[in-house]
Amino acid sequence: MPNIRELRTKRTKLGTAARAIMKQAEDEARSMTPEEETTFDRLMDERDTVDATIERAERLDDDARNDNTEDDDQPTGRGGADAMGALRAYVMGGRSVLTEAQARALNAGNDPEGGFLVAPQQFVQDLLKNVDDMVVLRGLATVHQLKQAESLGVPTLDQDLDDAEWTSELSTGSEDDSLRLGKRELRPHPLAKRVKISRKLLRAAIMNPETLVRERMAYKFGITAEKGYMVGDGNQKPLGLFTPSSNGIPTSRDVDVSTSGSGFVNDTGGNSADDLITAKYTLKSAYHPRARWLFHRMMIASIRKLKDGDGNYIWRAGLANDQGDRILDLPFITSEFAPSTFGDGDYVGMLGDFSYYWIAEALSFEVQRLNELYATSNQVGFIGRQEADGMPILPEAFIRLQSNDVVA
Repeated sequence: MPNIRELRTKRTKLGTAARAIMKQAEDEARSMTPEEETTFDRLMDERDTVDATIERAERLDDDARNDNTEDDDQPTGRGGADAMGALRAYVMGGRSVLTEAQARALNAGNDPEGGFLVAPQQFVQDLLKNVDDMVVLRGLATVHQLKQAESLGVPTLDQDLDDAEWTSELSTGSEDDSLRLGKRELRPHPLAKRVKISRKLLRAAIMNPETLVRERMAYKFGITAEKGYMVGDGNQKPLGLFTPSSNGIPTSRDVDVSTSGSGFVNDTGGNSADDLITAKYTLKSAYHPRARWLFHRMMIASIRKLKDGDGNYIWRAGLANDQGDRILDLPFITSEFAPSTFGDGDYVGMLGDFSYYWIAEALSFEVQRLNELYATSNQVGFIGRQEADGMPILPEAFIRLQSNDVVA
């Protein structure tokens, strides 16, 4: 695998090539031709693949630094030179030619009477699995750890004072009693998962199954929480960003975006790019320094080709290694749990300062090992637990994008 520096250089080159195609179309005041769109999509798909490879390489580097296991070059698993010699003898002459030691080398299990022969096998410490979905929101949200209280009260300014008045030197202005304070409450809800694993696997596996169970539990708990932070209904779970609610983000913070039922549009009665510009400036400029767009990855594929009313592409490739891509000069994040459909009235994304999504955790993720409960079945149990809640605490820090199908 190329090193991370080489991958970042390749990423920059791909972004430069894609940007050049867009710039040529912009300079000639036209849309990209079908051939240019095909090339552009290919470059961006390859760039996305490189991004994912960089992320995996960085995670592997982190794992390597924290890895205290034995040298990976040492033989691991079942077998070795003696077992290979025994296997060759068995293939050439059958079981009758094996010595007692060779038969034991190829015997699976501890039963000398009913055991069966298996080929030598070497195990590696890698795990074959699907790529994990990214959990992005918690890293941007404001997280409060509750050490003693059962809930977190969030003070709110429900009604502000009226504006100050121009008056004389000796006057104090009219009396104002309009100030109203309120409170929102986050009450962490429990999450739990139970897993059983055989003691034999715990003894024999080279990968340390106990560590694997803990890692996968932590990831799955993170995914469950992320889904709640996106679309949770607030009933014994977090209140999600894409759930309209007077306790979170009301429908008054929704902005219509033109769609065609299958994607964003530049014509057919609407212009999605102009709608996104409207959404950007509906959000007060004070939030822009920390604001980010939030979309599903399928939405980004459509947004990359959008032009504003002046014929300029609203998406910009981040060419520097430390600079991400931008939409209308604001960074974006993607989540597999954000909305991904373009039906009329569906939510298709959002813009916001996600530090105003608050998370309260009364119990950080922990795993309890159960040594005796499943002893009769020769298994060990693990229980994972966490307590968390979350909600948007300031509606005006968010703009939610709602599909308006102009050709429905």
